[in-house]
Amino acid sequence: MQEMEENNTTEQRIMLEGEKDYEAAIDTVIQAAQSTLHIFDIDLASGGYGSLKRYELLHAFLRRSSKSRLHIVLHDTNHVIAYCPRILHLLRIYSHAMAIHKTVEHARVANDPFVVADEVHYVHRFHRNGTRSLRAMHDSLGARQMEGRFEQLMEASHPAVCATTLGL
Repeated sequence: MQEMEENNTTEQRIMLEGEKDYEAAIDTVIQAAQSTLHIFDIDLASGGYGSLKRYELLHAFLRRSSKSRLHIVLHDTNHVIAYCPRILHLLRIYSHAMAIHKTVEHARVANDPFVVADEVHYVHRFHRNGTRSLRAMHDSLGARQMEGRFEQLMEASHPAVCATTLGL
């Protein structure tokens, strides 16, 4: 473990195995987030995104400050539209602070979901079909690398889920 000079916190990197550990790690990172939360996932079908607990954590994050921002990048938005009504509810309430994007075809080679909070905490699942992941707290170097990947995915995506349904 190495001490960080910025705020006297200790870097923590923990290897995880299994879905429950992965979900708990995401919850920990969301709870630690103060201003930005960036999520990359294939479709939000795994990781506990449809749960009430995850909704409450994300809602608390967005409520925390008028400057809180949540950006989600997905390869496929069908699951979130059909099976994550709580996420869509947050999008309706916080459309000024939240966005869901969908990657374009050439960016769909990325297969390692991750969550980054405040450019300092993150969870990284090494492959979407695997059970191994890493939770890192107070790791600004690793988090900046994940942020760089997130920015690349954002550049290769477009807004895909709207807060309201339009129709005639």
